[in-house]
Amino acid sequence: MEMKPLLPPVVVNGVTLDPGRIAAEAQNHPAPKGKPGHAWRAAARALAVRELLLQEARVQGIAAEPAELAPGQWETEDEAAIRALLDQAVEPAPADEAALAAHYAAHPEQFRAPSLYEAAHILFAAAPDDAEARAQARERAEAVLAELRAQPRRFAELAAELSACSSKSAGGVLGQLTSGDTVPEFEAVLATMEEGGLALAETRYGLHVIRLDARARGAVLPLEAVLPQLRQAHDKAAWLRASRDYLDRLIAGADISGISFDRERRA
Repeated sequence: MEMKPLLPPVVVNGVTLDPGRIAAEAQNHPAPKGKPGHAWRAAARALAVRELLLQEARVQGIAAEPAELAPGQWETEDEAAIRALLDQAVEPAPADEAALAAHYAAHPEQFRAPSLYEAAHILFAAAPDDAEARAQARERAEAVLAELRAQPRRFAELAAELSACSSKSAGGVLGQLTSGDTVPEFEAVLATMEEGGLALAETRYGLHVIRLDARARGAVLPLEAVLPQLRQAHDKAAWLRASRDYLDRLIAGADISGISFDRERRA
């Protein structure tokens, strides 16, 4: 008795995709635990779209020279053809300067210069994947936080005694900080603190007792300074929308079997 294949063949306008290529491509697509078929379907959709674009490029008679992506790294001929096809076929909507200005006016907090902080901390180190060490570090940090709320003048003394950071030699003082100087988890807690306040932060390094000594909030940047950023964000989003619409039209006009491009594709 002949066994049926576990997965259906994927055919794009009469061209059957190589199952081995789909299996190899599936390694690039994460799958939820216990659902290996998710990665296979994602890979099959990606390769079906690629095949569809290459077919359309041939129909359009497109030939493109491979571009150098990085020193010594070049596109393949297929990648060059797909790029040229999309450059020709995708027409993103142009930016509306008035709409960009209105977005800026409605969301001024998004366009502040980075704030400056002066802070100190006491680090109780614990590896991210060591649950027991994390629990112990949290217990110690919470105890020190409670002690400092009762006796704030002991911060430098306790930092010198307990901190796992080299700043312990300066009483835990980190100096002036701005965006990007610390890990995002630490920075997020700083942004919520009041001057003179104490807080607890958990980062990839462990648990931190933080003291915020001063903050200089960044001013809202003028529209002229942020327009290039707004245009870039618009252009990227507009290109993605237009390319998705173009692909939807190609898929709707194609004869594809073995894989679905409905709700799963948009998830």
